[in-house]
Amino acid sequence: MGYVEELRAIVGSRPLLFVGAVVIILDSKGRILLQQRKYPSGSWGLPGGLMELGESTEDTAKREVFEETNLTVNDLKLINVYSGPQNFIIAENGDEFYVVTTAYYSNKVSGLLKVDRSESITFEYFEPDQLPCSLVKSHQRMIKEFLSNHYSKLKF
Repeated sequence: MGYVEELRAIVGSRPLLFVGAVVIILDSKGRILLQQRKYPSGSWGLPGGLMELGESTEDTAKREVFEETNLTVNDLKLINVYSGPQNFIIAENGDEFYVVTTAYYSNKVSGLLKVDRSESITFEYFEPDQLPCSLVKSHQRMIKEFLSNHYSKLKF
């Protein structure tokens, strides 16, 4: 049982505060890797997840990317830290939480992409101007900020 599950066993579905990290992963063509998630059903989002005890946000980002994609991500660059009432979530099971999310980007990855079927339906690279409509709202905001402030400075 992980940290989140242990907390939920104690407090039930009451609102909790979590720290998470996501990564915008770019391929050699400048496309963005997105994960089609099982929960919420069929939505698209960035690879990432919640921090475990003792981790830094960088550790969380690297671990979650590896668990979900089998890719090793290196040279993380900070986009921003996102928090506030717009980051309040009610999960499908009724659990309530606020997430403080640190967003990174990298085009330095290695390994072969492999889908973890327990969390994901598939992964796909998208052109920045052709992102799916069912993209998680908070991830839309992160990608928009990344494209506005960092994308044009990268070389592909």
